[in-house]
Amino acid sequence: MDSEQRMPSLRVLPSDIAGCVLVVGDPQRAEEASHLLDDAKEVGFFREYRTFTGFYQGKRISISSHGVGSAGANVCFHELIKCGAHTILRAGTCGAMVKGIRDGELIIATGALREDGCSEHLAPMSYPAISDRHVVAALERSAIQHGIPDPHVGLVITQAYFYPGMLPSEVDVWLKTGLVMAVEMELATLLVMAGLNKIRAGGIFTSDGNLTEEPDPNIYDPHRQVVTEGKAEMLKIALDALVSFA
Repeated sequence: MDSEQRMPSLRVLPSDIAGCVLVVGDPQRAEEASHLLDDAKEVGFFREYRTFTGFYQGKRISISSHGVGSAGANVCFHELIKCGAHTILRAGTCGAMVKGIRDGELIIATGALREDGCSEHLAPMSYPAISDRHVVAALERSAIQHGIPDPHVGLVITQAYFYPGMLPSEVDVWLKTGLVMAVEMELATLLVMAGLNKIRAGGIFTSDGNLTEEPDPNIYDPHRQVVTEGKAEMLKIALDALVSFA
């Protein structure tokens, strides 16, 4: 690709993007994460897509926001891959689905159930959304180094909507089994796209509520201090893991 051709949505040049990219939903969180980099520069900002590139532990790293929901996130992931990203790590919030996971605690995803409403248009539903094993291992090592001796690790479900309607939810079905650690909104799309493009990807999440204790989303409050502290720790763990691939 012509290095001067700017991406239509991210509004970045391919040369602006490092091989390793941390993606988050919130443009403000992207900015907060950029403060952990050295010599960080904002290289693109359009709609929900805000991108920074700088250095972490001497390695070039990019950080980009993808907004809420898999359809919009698909645009971000596609353009990052088109720019040459070879490792993409999503760091976000989630609703825990296993008893005992407290607000602010972290969950490392080994894979995602594909209820995202987007990846079904990219690959047959029989195609699995699996985290790269090296990314999972790097996240576990990083969590342990940050004082979390036994991090939560397992499957998450990626759901296309947040507030429920009149139809039954897949989350309710899996909630009864205890086999799924958390629900979030974008990872399955990233993992399917990563698999199709033969790049590495994975995800780490901060619990901002536990569905086994707070089943009513109308009382959802992601702005508490315990969640803010968990997200700050998550970003450091994610960057420490990501830099090992740079």
